[in-house]
Amino acid sequence: MATNKIVHILVIRLSAMGDVAMTVPVILGIIKKYPGVKITVLTKAFTAPIFADIPNVKVFNAEVKGKHKGVLGLWKLYKELKALQIDAVADLHNVLRSSILKRFFKLSTIPFIQVDKGRAAKKALVDPERTSFIPLPTTFIRYAEVFSKLGYPVTISEMETLSKRPIPESAKTLINFEGKVLIGIAPFAAFSGKMYPLPLMERVIAALNSTNKYQIVLFGGGKKEIEVLTTWETQFNNCSNAAGKLSFSDELGLISNLQLMLAMDSGNAHLAAMFGVPTVTIWGVTHPYAGFSPFNQPENNALLSDRKKYPAIPTSIYGNKYPDGYDKVMETILPETIVKKIIEISGVSV
Repeated sequence: MATNKIVHILVIRLSAMGDVAMTVPVILGIIKKYPGVKITVLTKAFTAPIFADIPNVKVFNAEVKGKHKGVLGLWKLYKELKALQIDAVADLHNVLRSSILKRFFKLSTIPFIQVDKGRAAKKALVDPERTSFIPLPTTFIRYAEVFSKLGYPVTISEMETLSKRPIPESAKTLINFEGKVLIGIAPFAAFSGKMYPLPLMERVIAALNSTNKYQIVLFGGGKKEIEVLTTWETQFNNCSNAAGKLSFSDELGLISNLQLMLAMDSGNAHLAAMFGVPTVTIWGVTHPYAGFSPFNQPENNALLSDRKKYPAIPTSIYGNKYPDGYDKVMETILPETIVKKIIEISGVSV
């Protein structure tokens, strides 16, 4: 499809912020390699700030719980999108909702390519009776394959990260940005199988705090999470809680200024990595072989639970399923191991 004329590609990614964040390096690579391409990202309003100020990229808000709900709502969405003079569709979501949109786009001559999620391979990966254990293609490669089929190939080495954003004024009132290494810690995940035990995370924070070399910013959301983070903020003098205090846009600006992020296999890891922030991830019953490691992070930045002791890992792709006896897999990752890795990457002498 690559031509000299301006080509307008619709990118569909309606899911959680981590999945949306993983589209960024690929989109940036496309925009840089193909100046004649402009992109509209169909996503939810909450994730729109991820794409702020990217040249040739706009956001179209999908109101999936409002006017775009149901089949009739999706028909209305299709008509609105078609009016944008779309030349091609890159469906990086590939769920029922986007498949219905595909049926509508078939009424036109607009190419519509859906990501291959590798569902069968992922099912085999989490099978405890698996016959092989090898890494699957990364999400970034799967996304790139969609653009390649549209005529716009991009390699991992051609993908990009976002530039650092200005420190938001709202963050300056919460955090001391002078004299210490600014690191983020996002201790929560959507499922318990992906979350490092809070008492152990408290030990990590205590050890980092005691060095007096780090300014620790805590990230999370939801009432119960904020309560935990507020307790740590009160308990540790080099600790600031950003949860519930910043808009998502300002939170992204803050994340872009971190010198390191510690997170679970979760959305915050991908938000940090899309800015090129060194990111340490902690993995429980999930595993990087499923293809969801943060962008361009060294393999040894992923701290893994002990598969010799718990050979069924990964027990699920998303961390929502695990067999009896696997609720303590993360206890095989010692707080001292995490602290050592952070000190190693940040280059701090303690």
